[in-house]
Amino acid sequence: MKIKMMIGSFILVLLMVSAVYADSTTSGSTTSTSTSTSTSSSTSSTASIDAAALVYVSNVTMDPETFFPGDEGTVTVTLTNGGTTAIGLSHPDLISTHLNVQANDWDGMSFVGAGSTITYSVRFTVKQTEGTYPALFTIGTQSGNAIHYPVEIVISSNSLKAAVTSKPTSFAPEAEQNVTLTLMNTRDGEIKNVVITPEGAGIESDPTTDLISTIDPCSSTDVTFGITPHQASNLTFVISYQNGDNTHATNVVLPIDIGQDKTAAVPVLNDVALTTSGSAYDITGDITNAGISDAYGVVVTVGSPAAGTGTYPEYAIGSIASDDSGSFELTFTSSDLSAVPVIISWKDADGNDYSITKTLDLSTSSGTGSSTATSSSKTSTSSASSMSGGPGGMSGGPGGDMGGPGGSSSSTTSLFTGGKGAGISSFYPIIGAVIILIAGIVLWKKRKWISLKLKKQQ
Repeated sequence: MKIKMMIGSFILVLLMVSAVYADSTTSGSTTSTSTSTSTSSSTSSTASIDAAALVYVSNVTMDPETFFPGDEGTVTVTLTNGGTTAIGLSHPDLISTHLNVQANDWDGMSFVGAGSTITYSVRFTVKQTEGTYPALFTIGTQSGNAIHYPVEIVISSNSLKAAVTSKPTSFAPEAEQNVTLTLMNTRDGEIKNVVITPEGAGIESDPTTDLISTIDPCSSTDVTFGITPHQASNLTFVISYQNGDNTHATNVVLPIDIGQDKTAAVPVLNDVALTTSGSAYDITGDITNAGISDAYGVVVTVGSPAAGTGTYPEYAIGSIASDDSGSFELTFTSSDLSAVPVIISWKDADGNDYSITKTLDLSTSSGTGSSTATSSSKTSTSSASSMSGGPGGMSGGPGGDMGGPGGSSSSTTSLFTGGKGAGISSFYPIIGAVIILIAGIVLWKKRKWISLKLKKQQ
């Protein structure tokens, strides 16, 4: 009996111990599960916050770089997702008390993938106050804190400067002369699409307009125009340019005074001599350049009532340097030697055409001019080849081989002593020589007969 009771008691103790152990095991399992769930939730939340924090601003551009007061502009911001999950972004904005920000099209949520970039542009108008002002670019994220990035807005009223840096001392009428305009960008940012248009009453310009694509900050550039004035006037260079997408303008005014260029070539006619050649005349002389600039392509001819003819109807001297001279020869016909216009044409270093007319009175022995008229034009002037009349040329230039001044010639050259009637007197020496020669021949043939006559007389 006692044994049965002992066995029963042992079994009861075993059941109690088993129940206690089972309850302890269940409670521990529940606690472990709860802890694991809590840890997982915490890890998930931390991962979400870290992913948004890995989105950063990788590039910012401002257009224009520097603003005029009241200009419109754009700030462009590029964001890069350095995380491993896509992030939602929304409501980009630019905050500053010196800006009026325009509405944009980024009202919804935009997603930037892992390792990808996204770009936002915000347009705005700056206010009128000059200076450098801070602004804050901001954008919200889907599951984290907003992203902020500071930028600077520079407002300056420094404009494009322009000045005439090269021009003639005075403008010759109807002649093209160069004017150089220098453009200076005094701003901290580039300006673009610079258009220059010269304007003025009675003024022609070549080119009629010019374009400079960009002028870098703190730099300058030159542009040259060929200006031909038909009258005294004001030449205005109208200059427009862009700062970003904003157009600005400035003007430069240059008064055009008509007069003789003080640096121009000045041809002077010297040592004029006239001879006759049948029914035509031959005139020679020198042209000295008494001006400051060289004369190029110098051509000499006669004007009405004289008419060029024969060997040298016009004569090409070529270039005459300042303080230098060149010789010429002209053959012509004329019914009035008291008014023989000698026309001298030449070009300057820019190719502009000039001409001057010296009206000579050749009815006296002096051969000097009595009056001078000057004119110039842009039309081209014909010129003789250097092979047929240049200085030292092969067929009549000064010092040449076929009759130019200083060369060998079959004609007799003398200083003019009268009108057409003076031509016969130039043959008197030849006629006398011929008579003496004939007399000598006759006496030689009749020498015996003359000798006999002399002996009979004795």
